[in-house]
Amino acid sequence: MYGLKLAGDDGEEAFGIEAADFVRDNFYVDDGLQSLETVNEAKLLIKNSTSLCAKAGLKLHKFVSNRREVLESVPECDRASSVKTIDLNNDPLPIERVLGMLWDVNDDVFRYHLQLKNQPRTRRGFLSIVSSIFDPMGFLSPVILEGKKILQELCKSKIDWDDPIPENVQPIQCMD
Repeated sequence: MYGLKLAGDDGEEAFGIEAADFVRDNFYVDDGLQSLETVNEAKLLIKNSTSLCAKAGLKLHKFVSNRREVLESVPECDRASSVKTIDLNNDPLPIERVLGMLWDVNDDVFRYHLQLKNQPRTRRGFLSIVSSIFDPMGFLSPVILEGKKILQELCKSKIDWDDPIPENVQPIQCMD
């Protein structure tokens, strides 16, 4: 991350503030994410940020976009493997993993695939289920909040960790 921030600082004058800000502020581990208004803005950002990073000895690659025109502007060798082999004119765009979530590139939506392990109907089991939902953007917060409210009720009722959850507190039938 230090290298990216330094590259952004060093390349801002030559490649523009948009590319520098993208490189400095929009990388999360090794995923660079940016949403732009137009195809031309996206193409320019890719060109400038790739050049900025190249000057610093870093290679940006594995590009994905929900706009086919943007993908066509990226050399095939720099595209994500899932879009290297598809026909950009006919094939649907893939589902990509981004920040641990699923991004349906074709529909430009995030999707969730929850595989809840069968847990005992106890406070400990319920906590395990609620805690296993990975949602870094907070899109599932309303659902997770309901689970946390149930956990709070179990705590207030002084239900022990391994005691069965009372029937009146079990509105969740999807635990099976």
